[in-house]
Amino acid sequence: MNEHNLSQQELDETLNYSPLQRLRHSAAHIMADAVQQLFKGTRLTIGPAIEMGFYYDFDASHSFSEEDLNKIEAKMKEIIQQDLPFKRFEMTRSEAVERFKKLGENYKVEIIQALPADVVITCYQHGDFIDLCRGPHVKSTGEVKAIKLLSVAGAYWRGDEKNKMLQRIYGTAFASQQALDEHLNFLREAEARDHRKLGKDLELFASMESEGPGLILWLPKGARIRRVLEDFWRDRHAQEGYELVFTPHLAKLDLWKTSGHVEFYKENMFAPMPVEGQDYEIKPMNCPFHVRMVNMLVQSYRDLPVRLAELGTVYRYERSGVLHGLLRVRGFTQDDAHLFCTPEQLQNEVIKVLIFVFSFLRTFGFEDFEVFLSTRPQKSVGSDEHWELATASLKGALEDQKIAYKIDPGEGVFYGPKIDIKIKDVLNRSWQCSTIQVDFNNPERFDMQYVAEDGSRKRPIMIHRALMGSLERFFGILIEHYAGAFPLWLAPYQVKLLAVNTQVHDYALEIRDLLLQENMRPTLDLREEKLGLKIRQAQLEKVPYMMVLGEKEKAAREVSFRTLKGEQGRLALNDFILKLKQEIGKKQ
Repeated sequence: MNEHNLSQQELDETLNYSPLQRLRHSAAHIMADAVQQLFKGTRLTIGPAIEMGFYYDFDASHSFSEEDLNKIEAKMKEIIQQDLPFKRFEMTRSEAVERFKKLGENYKVEIIQALPADVVITCYQHGDFIDLCRGPHVKSTGEVKAIKLLSVAGAYWRGDEKNKMLQRIYGTAFASQQALDEHLNFLREAEARDHRKLGKDLELFASMESEGPGLILWLPKGARIRRVLEDFWRDRHAQEGYELVFTPHLAKLDLWKTSGHVEFYKENMFAPMPVEGQDYEIKPMNCPFHVRMVNMLVQSYRDLPVRLAELGTVYRYERSGVLHGLLRVRGFTQDDAHLFCTPEQLQNEVIKVLIFVFSFLRTFGFEDFEVFLSTRPQKSVGSDEHWELATASLKGALEDQKIAYKIDPGEGVFYGPKIDIKIKDVLNRSWQCSTIQVDFNNPERFDMQYVAEDGSRKRPIMIHRALMGSLERFFGILIEHYAGAFPLWLAPYQVKLLAVNTQVHDYALEIRDLLLQENMRPTLDLREEKLGLKIRQAQLEKVPYMMVLGEKEKAAREVSFRTLKGEQGRLALNDFILKLKQEIGKKQ
């Protein structure tokens, strides 16, 4: 075993590590050392730096508790105070296998044995602790200034549910205590906004954990918001020249063979179901149906472009370990659209989609975006000419609209390049929602043709496009973005009418009916309870406007109102209704 000293810059550049990633990777090693000192016999697997911190997966007979995390964190601080240098070593594969067998680290041996025979194995050591690792690391444990262990979760070895369940400890590390404190405040705010907790507290949705994990029940309040979302979506698409369509939930497996889903997407599809001797497949995507429609509707170049849009519910097999509230589910409704055009129309269609995407997302208060142009992956289909045309068209559209973007090399779909648009919420978290993907593959597979202007037969170009991604996921993002306090136009109940006593029940009912006639969403509280309690209840429900109705208001045909934000006022009834209508119209 030879000690080998590459410069830190060489290692960082080779592995594309930032200083913060290097710090967190080092913290993962320190945590593994602490765990093995405290819990003898624990075996190590992997422990990478991740976006918000680090984790390490352990095979331990002991089940880690919150109390254990405190002990491990205290031991880590002892190791940090010792300021132990990180040393890098190189070994042959056989030397590494022998060394880790002696240590009883069978997972490390499995990793090493899967590598080529002539590969150089690298390890890092601090104190008596040694780990299989490519690096890089900080110079010594003392450079890890601020750490915090956050949680314990289960994780299958190599992410395969057929393998043993391990224990994953998550943590984070920063170069200063101030940076750590700021991050912990962010985590507390994010936890308070967790859509799963708010969804339960506000009675918006429920997950069918026992009867169907990953399948969502939209409760009445959540369904009200969904209806507003869907109506807005449909109206905007009609304005943008899309035809709204509907497609079945399943089809013969042959359709998915033709589209290539069986070949490229089988692991994410549910098992086929036999029907009268034929295999049927519940749909994982809507696109093959839209292709079939266009084959029926398009004969000539004069019929193009065609823009089909559908709120189509699809079903995908996601492993139970990755299901997460509304953000990762097995049944969801895509805000799907497919555009079909000539090569000459491609760039202009992409420009129109980009304008539509940003206009749509800004309505929900998103103003900060990250845009990525993903290019051809190693495994792909189609000619070089097609890929070059598609990539140039996407790039040209972005530059025409003066949209800043980054190239994401090799991350395109197997059938074509794409533009991905990430939104940033109020906590500055990025969410992937909108995508624009060019596809030459489906037109080829389904033998799509049109008569060109010169009389020849050509294939149209297909564009896959989503604005929200899915209703479920977008709703989850909105819950967290607004912390459950939806703006007036989206709120499930826009106004809560609080009657001070029974003498004004008739006035409250009259106002409710007037608001219903104006297509607003009022709710009533006619309970014989103290007004303060009613106001607190409305605030907990995050209703944007509370309308306090007493005998003075009834006599003057006025309303006293207060908002969730604490604003108060008194207006004539008609003026208040006009105020609401104007605010709703502005999507505020």
